Amino acid sequence: MDTFKTDFLIIGGGIIGLTLARELSSRRPDLKIILLEKEERLAAHASGRNSGVIHAGFYYTPDSLKARLTAEGNKLLTEYCVRNGLSINRCGKVVVAKDGKELEMLRELKRRGDSNGVELEMMDEDGLAEIEPNARTYRYALFSPSTSTIDPIEVTGHIAGGLKGKAEVSLGEKFVKRAGENLIETNRRRIEFRHLINTAGLYADKVAHAFGAGRRYALIPFKGLYMEYKDSSIIKRHIYPVPDLRNPFLGVHFTKTVDGRVKIGPTAIPAFWRENYKGLSRFSLSEFFGILSHEARLFLSDSFSFRALAFEEVKKYFGGCMREEASRLVKKIDPSGFGPFIRPGIRAQLLDTEARSLVMDFVVEHGQNSTHVLNAVSPAFTCSFSFSRLVVDDIEKNFRFFNRVLGAVPPF
Repeated sequence: MDTFKTDFLIIGGGIIGLTLARELSSRRPDLKIILLEKEERLAAHASGRNSGVIHAGFYYTPDSLKARLTAEGNKLLTEYCVRNGLSINRCGKVVVAKDGKELEMLRELKRRGDSNGVELEMMDEDGLAEIEPNARTYRYALFSPSTSTIDPIEVTGHIAGGLKGKAEVSLGEKFVKRAGENLIETNRRRIEFRHLINTAGLYADKVAHAFGAGRRYALIPFKGLYMEYKDSSIIKRHIYPVPDLRNPFLGVHFTKTVDGRVKIGPTAIPAFWRENYKGLSRFSLSEFFGILSHEARLFLSDSFSFRALAFEEVKKYFGGCMREEASRLVKKIDPSGFGPFIRPGIRAQLLDTEARSLVMDFVVEHGQNSTHVLNAVSPAFTCSFSFSRLVVDDIEKNFRFFNRVLGAVPPF
């Protein structure tokens, strides 16, 4: 097996891996970068299966990385799409309440948005009717004008196109094992690197563990299902419910896609293996038992009310529960207007196995000559440009390797 050398090796061809390669190559065009993607195409998993919503950044507590990165990421990604003529639907979003208790949470979202520097408007029912006539709320709603929709496949493809001549993007090449201190083995070759960046998504914990990082964490998958609604004129903007801020999921909502279609979802159904998209496709017995073990412990201990979450989400497999939840957000809807489930996604959600809790914020850990993006959880697509800047800043600041390459030591 041949051995190749590179300065940076990135594992994972989703939006985070691609934007990191872009950030590295823009700072140091003389460095050699190899990006590996195990599938035959880029963004085959979470990056290409998400809703396409560019979030504004008002859900997150002001002290979180999400709060810091989402508002900036929204601006950077929006500007990137506009500057490069990529599809974008700048439709905005309304968050609606169903009762007085949710009204208090709506006000909390407004406070968070103000702290995070996000443009928001609290409006009464009359004001809501002017911008989204079919939305239903209790007294007040929150309007976010900077929430948009893009085409994730188009965006990732454009970023990858910009890497030509700057980085080697290798498709169908899978990380197999760590073969030495600065050496890995793939299904094709051995690669010696100066620094490895792990953006492996659903398998980020496995790669990190091979390098001695992220030992207290494990990734557990949640399946996101959507349904399309046949009448695209039913809404003008995204309509979201007030979320339960104790968990990282935003609840079933209406999404206006980049091309003007309407879909409802997603679910957050606990999955039983990492790529559990349909039937027994990509089934892994070892993953099944490992994930089932984590989920069973969460169920028995009822950590972060996992039991109620699991019961509530599993009901959505039957569709009727999803349709009912969506119907509460609007004044008029045709019950026969919902189509079947469309292409699902899997959310890679980090679990702190010691605290038995879902990790709500981004998590990055460093090993020896390696950096591991363990929790690139939603809204990672929105944050991709700002997050990649942060990660590369951190590598530049903390690793002698990077400084040596910037100085006298030439790249491979």
